[in-house]
Parts: sequence; structure tokens; C-alpha cells
Amino acid sequence: MELTDQVLVPLLLNRNEGAFETVFKRYFKDLHAYACSILKAELYAEEMVQQVFFKLWDRNHQLQIQGSLAAYLYRSVHNECLNHLKHLKVRHVHQAYATHHAVHHAEDADPVRLEELEKRIDTAMSRLPEQCRTIFQLSRFEELRYREIADKLGISVKTVENQMGKALRIMREELAEYLPALIILYLLNT
Repeated sequence: MELTDQVLVPLLLNRNEGAFETVFKRYFKDLHAYACSILKAELYAEEMVQQVFFKLWDRNHQLQIQGSLAAYLYRSVHNECLNHLKHLKVRHVHQAYATHHAVHHAEDADPVRLEELEKRIDTAMSRLPEQCRTIFQLSRFEELRYREIADKLGISVKTVENQMGKALRIMREELAEYLPALIILYLLNT
């Protein structure tokens, strides 16, 4: 015998595990499809539906289900999805503001500090082994692809990859204290 929503709702309010499992099995797939149609992302859709079921179980004493259980669940999923979209929008606006602020802060940076950074980059470059430095310069300053570098130098692509890995590791170590400034400079030049 299939339990109706009218029977399931009071059982849910009393934290009946069997009723919860029945509701979950009955509605999860359709609610997930509905959430996917709103969010266009399966993973987030699944998360929103799970959140609704979590609240259904965890806040059972606060539930006010008037009308059909299906309508309540769909409305809850709809609201979770909208809240998620609002959250993404706020996060996007904040990231744009933070990037804008960082760029303007970099433009106002102390010229002496930037000159010091340039000297440190030159020093770090001079510490690279010759082949490593050549490959790094071809990749980063002449913007050649690994295949193009390999052809130009008559070496394998694997050697280029290894040397670039070594160069990047050394440069990171040498310029660790300047990394935030380098990221901002990179953003300014893109």
C-alpha cells in the first residue's frame, strides 16, 4: 500500500525514518531535474535538493506544510536555487570589486618597490641554469609554445617541460615575498 502525502506529512513531523525515506525516494529524482532546469548544473542541483531534504528532517518541528507535500518540496527547491543564484551573484560582484581594488592599489604602488621587484626578477633569472633560463625566456617573454621551443633548440618537448618546471620552482622560491605583487602585475598586463 502506497502512503499518501496526507499520511506522510504527520509522520515526517514526528521524525519517522520510514516516512522520510519514502518521501526521499518518491521525490528526489524529479526535484533534482527541476533544480537542474533552474541552475543548469547537476552538482549544485543535487546539493540544493539535499539541502531541502536535510531541512525537512532537521527542522521537522518548524515545518508548516499546507497543501500538498509535492508543492511544498518544489517551492523549497525553487527557493534554495534562487538563494544559491543570489549567493553566486554576490560572490561575483565581490570578486570583481576585489580585483578592481587590487589593480588600482597596484597602480598606486611605490615605484621604488617596483624597481626592487624588477631587480629581484633579474637576479632570480640569472640564477637559473643556462638552458633553463633560455627555455623560460622563450616561453614567458617570446610566448613560444613548448613544441616551438623544442624545435628551435633541437630538444624534446619533455625536456622543455622538465626545464620549465625547474625554472618555475626556482623563480617561485626566489620571488616568494613578491608573489602577490606579481599576480597584480600579471592582471594589469592581461
